[in-house]
Amino acid sequence: MILSDTKIRDEIRKGRIVIRPYRPSSLGTNSYDVHLGPYLAVYRDPALDARVLNPVKEFRIPSSGYVLVPGQLYLAVTEEYTETHGFVPFLEGKSSLGRLGIDIHATAGKGDEGFSNYWTLEMSVKLPVRVYAGMPVGQLIYFEISGPVRNSYATKRSAKYRKVSAHPQPSRMYLNFPQGRARGRRYRAPRGAR
Repeated sequence: MILSDTKIRDEIRKGRIVIRPYRPSSLGTNSYDVHLGPYLAVYRDPALDARVLNPVKEFRIPSSGYVLVPGQLYLAVTEEYTETHGFVPFLEGKSSLGRLGIDIHATAGKGDEGFSNYWTLEMSVKLPVRVYAGMPVGQLIYFEISGPVRNSYATKRSAKYRKVSAHPQPSRMYLNFPQGRARGRRYRAPRGAR
């Protein structure tokens, strides 16, 4: 079952859903609008390797906006930090964004119960389009869970994106390979991302 606006508000009061910053005007009928954060990142290498940590170049979106171009994958981040306890959050793109040819996630629209972080977006476009920090970029939908959760994302040892960061996070697929940590390239996080 999807949570209504009233239920989302109730769960925020109880602390089972956390959204910071919270804007009452962003609460929809059965979703909450999230906004594009100030940072974008692109991978440095034209060919990526799933067995290593691929370095990224991060930059701040200027106040005049930034033009996304087809054929380039952009890692972005939500302006909002969220926590979800006892529900499953889904992040979907807004229809107004879709009508501009913007996709906000390649595959990862579903979060896990216990996820507590900013959302990294995997953005791509069909046509060149200018985007702005702070613009509505997606909507969070919350689903009730049937049955107890034994392995929350907050405590799962294999969770790869638990470290809280307001910066886009590159893929950590390499950790799924044997010796992934040992074989990954040395990677230095951008300033402020540590």
